[in-house]
Amino acid sequence: MLKDLCIPIPGFGENEVAELHLKVGDRKISYDFRVESFPWDVEDELNDDSDDISRSLARISRLRKSIAEYDKSWELIQIFTPAESSKYIQVLYRKKTN
Repeated sequence: MLKDLCIPIPGFGENEVAELHLKVGDRKISYDFRVESFPWDVEDELNDDSDDISRSLARISRLRKSIAEYDKSWELIQIFTPAESSKYIQVLYRKKTN
C-alpha cells in the first residue's frame, strides 16, 4: 500500500505558500497540504561574534516558535532541510480532518 507520494513543484520559491488538493481514486476524499516558509536567517538576532552553535540554537528557537504559533487546524508533516545560505525554511502541513 502506497503511504507517501512525492510531487515535484517546479519554480517553487522560498517565501511562497503552496496548497495542494488531492483526490484519491473515485472517492470524494480530499487532503489539503500546505508548504509554509518560515524565516531561517537569524542575523537580526545575533551579534557579529556569534558562533555556529549560537546561530543553530537561534534558528531552532525561531522555528519552534513559528510552529507553535501556527494555525492549529493544520498538522505538521515534514520539515525540509534548507540550503546553506537559505533565508527561509520550508515546512509541510496537512489540514486536520474530523
